[in-house]
Amino acid sequence: MTGALIINADDWGRDLMNTDRILDCVLRKTVSSASAMVFMEDSERSAELALNHAVDTGLHLNLTTPFSGRNVPSRIAEEQREVSAWLRERRANQAIFNPRLAGKFRAVVTAQLGEYERLYKYPPNRVDGHHHMHLSANVLFAGLLPSGTIVRRNFSFFPGEKSFINRAYRKTMDSILSLRHILTDFFFSLPPLVPLARLDRILSLSSANFVEVETHPITTDEYEFLTNGSAERWAAGLHIAPRFLVANGKKAG
Repeated sequence: MTGALIINADDWGRDLMNTDRILDCVLRKTVSSASAMVFMEDSERSAELALNHAVDTGLHLNLTTPFSGRNVPSRIAEEQREVSAWLRERRANQAIFNPRLAGKFRAVVTAQLGEYERLYKYPPNRVDGHHHMHLSANVLFAGLLPSGTIVRRNFSFFPGEKSFINRAYRKTMDSILSLRHILTDFFFSLPPLVPLARLDRILSLSSANFVEVETHPITTDEYEFLTNGSAERWAAGLHIAPRFLVANGKKAG
């Protein structure tokens, strides 16, 4: 394969509606894969559904939204609250390594990796982050994500969409990621859905590149796009990947 259009749905297991809408899209074959949250309200049921319906999942690492599951270890819940408070205090904190919280970041990440393996019967071979906090300095520079896993890169932008400094920072972070992890060639969000020319540019890239497109079917316009025939018409020439695909062993910088 030279390329693939991967539509990945975030927040699998966050709650009943998130899970059910994503499953609907998976069964309609407009979503390739899902990113699963653990220690959340619907984590247990969603894992059973994934196993029963062969839903391709990875870990959606959660460092910012309080755990809503019933059996969350109290220590892990408290450490996540401290990590979340730091990351949410100001946007720049994501890029600052906090040595005081290094142990708490490690504990919270390790707990979620272990819980995913308990629920899904195997370790995650793919990791991304809720609010993209898997890219925070305390995760990235401490090497908390298993080496060799597929990890979500920074958002890709077309020329002129972001400043040179912004683009250079993202490229540097992706280069660091690619030293230990497998990346897709490009990563975009599904919205905005108009103008359609933007989506067509993304689609054209996927003919020769592995392109991940992030979606949140809990959002009404995205869910409708994925279920009313619009997604099939848009991707008709290339088709949506049946699972999360990357070139075998490829590391994109």
